[in-house]
Amino acid sequence: MLFLVGALLVLGVVLGAVAHVPGPVSVVAALAIALWLALFATRERLAGHRRGGLR
Repeated sequence: MLFLVGALLVLGVVLGAVAHVPGPVSVVAALAIALWLALFATRERLAGHRRGGLR
């Protein structure tokens, strides 16, 4: 429950910050985060195949 409260607090801070920057800056930041998440997911998927796939 404490994790959920912390996550909502961080989400509120991030959304508040995004509301004060120009739209193109928000779009670039969102694309950068999406690219980082895609690379992370790909790396984790490939690492899972090398380790045997069981977690």
